[in-house]
Amino acid sequence: MLDPEGSVEHQPASSFPKVLLIPLAMLLAIAALLLLAFSATRQKEPDFYTFKVVNIRGKLVSLEKYRGSVSLVVNVASECGYTDSHYKALQQLQRDLGPYHFNVLAFPCNQFGQQEPDTNKEIENFARKTYGASFPMFSKITVSGAGAIPAFKYLIASTGEEPTWNFWKYLVDPNGKVVKAWDSTVSVEEIRPHVTELVRKIILKKKDEL
Repeated sequence: MLDPEGSVEHQPASSFPKVLLIPLAMLLAIAALLLLAFSATRQKEPDFYTFKVVNIRGKLVSLEKYRGSVSLVVNVASECGYTDSHYKALQQLQRDLGPYHFNVLAFPCNQFGQQEPDTNKEIENFARKTYGASFPMFSKITVSGAGAIPAFKYLIASTGEEPTWNFWKYLVDPNGKVVKAWDSTVSVEEIRPHVTELVRKIILKKKDEL
């Protein structure tokens, strides 16, 4: 087409070749998908609360229900020299701090000295009737060595501390990360300040959010 002066009309040149727009859009889409995949991978990074375990009644349950609260994970036994002192102190701790911000999570184990020989029902009856145990209890398991359940393998890998006897204690924060571990010789009263401090942080955070 000629303009009034008789010259050919020129269309404005595109600042970006259209032929490159489709590949660029594809690259952006791929980048977005990769970012989503990376985010999903990060979100799925395991912590203690991502595991599933069997409770003392034989039901498969997710530890996810305890996320947001502090947990003291203990491998318990009914016929150990540490049984009486630990069960009494663990129940007192549960009574004082639980169950909304804190729970003792008790895992019976017969690995050490065969001091937890009874059935799950007998173990639960013993703990509830003898000590009034109100904290969650789980099915009898293996806590160390190749046969350890995944949740305990995570505790061990996180701390470098593997149970060698009954009543090892692992402190888990509200996000499922392991804070510290103590062996059987450390009393519950000695670790109470560590538990109390984590619970205090939860309460203060909730007050700030109000």
